[in-house]
Amino acid sequence: MPETIRVPTTQRCELVEITEKVRRAVTKLGVRDGVCLVYTPHTTAGVCINENADPDVRADVARFLAALIPQNADFAHVEGNSDSHIKAILTGASAVVIVEDGRLLLGRWQGIYLAEFDGPRHRDVWIKPL
Repeated sequence: MPETIRVPTTQRCELVEITEKVRRAVTKLGVRDGVCLVYTPHTTAGVCINENADPDVRADVARFLAALIPQNADFAHVEGNSDSHIKAILTGASAVVIVEDGRLLLGRWQGIYLAEFDGPRHRDVWIKPL
């Protein structure tokens, strides 16, 4: 059974860093060596690994995706969130992280993010060793 972490979001489109929550889940699950799946079961959110040093990168990504796929484009989907579905497809619903000696092996500047595209909401992220 995967470990579930709950991630509150505060904006329609934002990247929320979840690295520490994933670390705690890996520890709780007792993962020492292998790989761990980080997955979100939502069609308007994603999971990604990206730069964690400069918060402007997160804002740049959100702003660029909003410009690339605007909410008010001529979509047929009546809920008004087709842009969110498309952004989630581009981001992907999961990331796989190597775990060694109980530690996430991320690059020096990397962090794990929930990418919210239809918030604010509470999102689930599932962590499962493979």
